[in-house]
Amino acid sequence: MTIFASLVPADFRGALTPPVRKFFIYTLLQCVGNGLTLSLFVIYLHNVRGFSTNDATLLLAVSAAAGLATSPFWGTMVDRFGPAPVILLACVAEPAALITWAFAKSWPQLVVAALLLAIFGGAGWGPGSTMLSRLVAEQHRQRAFGFNFMLVNLGIGFGALFSATIVDLHHPSSFTVLYLVDACITIVAGVTIIPLRRHGRAPEGSADDVTPNSQGWRDVLRDRRLIQYVLASLVLLVGGYGSQEAGFSLFVVNNLRLPVHVIGIIFFFNTTTIVAVQLWVLNRVEGRSRTRVMASVALLWFFFWIMLDVALALPGVIAVLSLCLAMVVFAIGETMLSPVGPAIVNDIAPEHLRGRYNAAGGLTWGISNTIAPALTALYFNNHLGNWWPFATGLTALAGGLLMLNLRRHLSASEDGRATVPSD
Repeated sequence: MTIFASLVPADFRGALTPPVRKFFIYTLLQCVGNGLTLSLFVIYLHNVRGFSTNDATLLLAVSAAAGLATSPFWGTMVDRFGPAPVILLACVAEPAALITWAFAKSWPQLVVAALLLAIFGGAGWGPGSTMLSRLVAEQHRQRAFGFNFMLVNLGIGFGALFSATIVDLHHPSSFTVLYLVDACITIVAGVTIIPLRRHGRAPEGSADDVTPNSQGWRDVLRDRRLIQYVLASLVLLVGGYGSQEAGFSLFVVNNLRLPVHVIGIIFFFNTTTIVAVQLWVLNRVEGRSRTRVMASVALLWFFFWIMLDVALALPGVIAVLSLCLAMVVFAIGETMLSPVGPAIVNDIAPEHLRGRYNAAGGLTWGISNTIAPALTALYFNNHLGNWWPFATGLTALAGGLLMLNLRRHLSASEDGRATVPSD
């Protein structure tokens, strides 16, 4: 028996039908393209195009806000037209925006390209979750979302590695090549979705004869389970991804006084851990309470933040080693969160509102990435940077407690424990 066969149960391998495999290929290709340019936004504007860091970071913030503001719109479009047309539209518009971005010379051109990238870049993830939930049976959704997350990280990691061999600040044209390659890969990814159009049409109606157009966001917001999930997820993500992206590098360089190049080493442990353990983790969380799994994520992330504070008292090399270990722990939390969160959202969502439910669940990522930088700046600007990891860890724990409270409002099936009656 191969390692893959031992990690992936036979019933799930049987669920990997040609449409599912095509969707996973789409995910991998899309994320290879994203990995090529993921961290180059500010560097490209400042170091290559010559704009100030203030202008570059301001455009980054405005773009994030634009992507956040249009997320509900894409949810509505998915419910009205289906996920496949929305994904295909993004796979056409995003390459056009990337080409504009690559050759833009003026500030207005760059602003237009950045906004289009943010708006259409966000059009693929919520619809993608809806599409995947259509392609696999309900009992396989959790594992499918986790497997998809592994491919996301594998693609981003490969793209970043490939990018490192091409990009060169001394040769600005290398950035143009990189964005053009990203555009081509996105187009190829879109081609893999074309055969899935019949799986990604708009729902014709539910068992209760409710048509997609008869209900909308008002009905979505009446679902207290979804609202509680969004709140709990938001707090958890502020105590996790959002704050890690906002302040981890700042803390490592300014508070721990470590050289900037160690950040890449530390994040290497993050990506490799996710790829290495995701399948194993999927087997461990299958049949367990999803809300308890997410509460366990909060504990792991609390440990991660405490390790950051502990590193303040450690000598340089030991501090780096401890941060690498902490990042492994954080990554394990990611592999636990990735399958169960989308599974909860899609199990409580009626088919004709699934696009809106996924958009609401996805909003927590954008909002946390807006709140966390503001909170991080508050600590560092007031010379409380050494207290920032501990406070962020407490935020993660608060998110875990909110998840445990949500458990009381979910059925056993929605909480993922239907196959384990003794839970």
